[in-house]
Amino acid sequence: MSTTSFVKVLKQADIFYKVTPTEMEMISSLCLERSFQAGEVIFPEGTDSDELYIIIEGEVDIQVNPALVSDQPQNNFASITIATLRRGQSFGEIALVDKGLRSATARASQDKTRLLIIARDKLMQLCDARPQLGYRLMYNLAADLALKMRSTELASLTPSRAP
Repeated sequence: MSTTSFVKVLKQADIFYKVTPTEMEMISSLCLERSFQAGEVIFPEGTDSDELYIIIEGEVDIQVNPALVSDQPQNNFASITIATLRRGQSFGEIALVDKGLRSATARASQDKTRLLIIARDKLMQLCDARPQLGYRLMYNLAADLALKMRSTELASLTPSRAP
């Protein structure tokens, strides 16, 4: 896949909303492509986070340890899928904010799931060199994460607050 094709995919991702064409070309030059088969783990929960992913084709399940949503011992339950992401959606964004551990497992849920992968350090170098790009990405990142938090099954398990 060429950088021109990468730009087309990046334009679909909300995290790159309102990024200029020149900046989009710069970001596309940082991308690598990788394919996964159904059931293959892209990254496990609790591992270092240093990459952002955008789905080119296929689907990715985001799964959490059941201990996060239940007081039962975790060995009684399988991982819980809290979101299924599709073409143009991004995940792994928290790696852009900090280099903490992954808060969930990402697993390909279809054969021939293709992803663009962007290394955190390279993207942060670009953002440092182009502060407007950094601002736009962080703004879009906050909006995207807020939307994802509201739409996950975990959000429906949160007790409502009394007025």
